[in-house]
Parts: sequence; C-alpha cells; structure tokens
Amino acid sequence: MKLLFDQGTPAPLRNLLPEHSVDTLAERGWSDKDNGELLDLAELEGYEVLVTTDQNLRHQQNLEGRRLGVVVLLATAWSEVRLRAAEIRQAIAAIHPGEIAEVPIRVE
Repeated sequence: MKLLFDQGTPAPLRNLLPEHSVDTLAERGWSDKDNGELLDLAELEGYEVLVTTDQNLRHQQNLEGRRLGVVVLLATAWSEVRLRAAEIRQAIAAIHPGEIAEVPIRVE
C-alpha cells in the first residue's frame, strides 16, 4: 500500500511498516500545503492512506468521496508510537477510502 506521512508522524515508523511504500511530506516537498491541497495532491499521486497526528483534520476536511483513507495517531512521540506499531498496521490494513481511523497511543 502507498502511504504518505504528514509532518507530525515520526518518520522512523516507516521502518516498522516494511510491507508498505512510505513517503513523507518533506520528501515530496509538500510541507507548506494546507490539508485540502495536500489531500488532492496525495490522491493524484496514488497514495492510499495519509498517516497523520493532526487530530483536527476530521473537523476540517470532508473525506466523503475521497480515494484515500486517513489514519490519525493520537500521539507524536516516537517513544510511544513505536510501541503501537501493531495497532497502526491494523488500522492501515482496515481503512477504506473516505474513512478516518484514530489510533490511541497509550504506554502502559
């Protein structure tokens, strides 16, 4: 699956998702794009999932009819995110176009 990591998504997460092709906004030169433009570009480039830490995206963008899904990580700290790689993989596998899924990141 082709994934795009938003700016807050820890880039090392890509190493825990070897079954996916992962790019970051910085690598694409899209760091300055607003969410609407970013979603349009991501769809045009064939991305299937946007992985983000932007918890407000759900309220800012209507994903109905979109060709990609959005997985929102509810933490940005790599020390916490890396411990939840299995849950993140599950969310990515289960997401459908036009959907938003949130992944709680809790350290026990």
